[in-house]
Amino acid sequence: MADIERNWLTNPSRRSAIARVAGLMAASPVGAAMAQIDPRPLGEHHRFLSLAEVQNAFDFEPHFFGNVVQSVYDYTAHGDGSEFNLRRNRQAFDWVDILPGRAIPTSQVDLSSTLLGVNAKFPVWVAPTAQMVALHPDGEIGMYRAATAASTLMMLSINTGTPVGQVAPAVQGGTLWAQYYPQENLTTTQRSIDTLQGAGCKGIIVTIDQTASFYERTQQVRNLGGRVIRPVAAAGGPAPVLTGSARYRINGGRCWYTWQYIDAVRKMVPGPLIIKGILEPEDAVLAIQHGADSIIVSNHGGRSMDYGPSSLEALPAIVAAVNGRVPVLFDSGIRRGSDCFKALALGANAVLLGRAARWGLAAFGSTGAQRLIEMIQQELVQTAAAAGCAKLSDINKTKVKANFV
Repeated sequence: MADIERNWLTNPSRRSAIARVAGLMAASPVGAAMAQIDPRPLGEHHRFLSLAEVQNAFDFEPHFFGNVVQSVYDYTAHGDGSEFNLRRNRQAFDWVDILPGRAIPTSQVDLSSTLLGVNAKFPVWVAPTAQMVALHPDGEIGMYRAATAASTLMMLSINTGTPVGQVAPAVQGGTLWAQYYPQENLTTTQRSIDTLQGAGCKGIIVTIDQTASFYERTQQVRNLGGRVIRPVAAAGGPAPVLTGSARYRINGGRCWYTWQYIDAVRKMVPGPLIIKGILEPEDAVLAIQHGADSIIVSNHGGRSMDYGPSSLEALPAIVAAVNGRVPVLFDSGIRRGSDCFKALALGANAVLLGRAARWGLAAFGSTGAQRLIEMIQQELVQTAAAAGCAKLSDINKTKVKANFV
């Protein structure tokens, strides 16, 4: 860039003039209306940070908003019902104090472990989330590339934007597992799981909590924007009249799961079988009894059933019930390395990144996702060093104090 252009872009009088124009627009009826319908996060900021400038996961979120269409942003950002659970997942981390310890150099911290046959440099994995191509053209392959470069494992959603047969062979040396939603038809289940395993996904994650019933905030954004949006059938005609549970936004794939189904799936999966969506100690014990090699404590990131407990609040009792028989993984609300530390201290063996990883991919593609994962890993190292934890086993309940409300 020429000096004259650089001076023009950064000239204080130019910035002042732009600010005055923005102020006039905000004071006008048109400007006020535009401001009301623009949910842009951190709207008071005047520019986005470059990849070289980002400092934490939250710096990626405005880029994510600016790079995708509104419906894609809503799908990732919003949660079920009033979004009480969505908010509580984050609030719960504020209710756990990290106790001061005798600090050690970060060079002395080694958080590597082997879980379910996977050697991991850090206990921070990538959770299964849907339709990544809508976030960035790099899509699931880009996220898998990022996870592998960051020395971690990726779990692929069954609702992938890229066929699993294309994702698995795209990255050499990576570990790819796959998530699956139960289907009542066991023949269909067998076919789907065979496809996932045949593509190279040896670990299978069965999600047993319910997929989101109603994104209230999404519907408000879509339907209160100035015109009536009426549902139509796929062919363009009038939408069919809803009956039964469908009238209450409950689709046919919900509310039928049984432990006998898990027994059947166990026979189909020779590798690790992980049950995702555990929030009760009794369910954790049952999952182990029915063949689970690991469980994931998760409320679907606040996307499943509103007004339940946060995943972090549920974690200690579940860890106690499991009593070391299988690894306990943790999901929902992780945004910082300190969040990872708190979940690990409360008994998790590893944590999963869901929304945050999506922010990184949407913001800067595969490079952004890798940067975000590595930032959270290094934040975890910094927190562990400050708390005097040289290895993963040092991060335990003596290092935190929970004040759940």
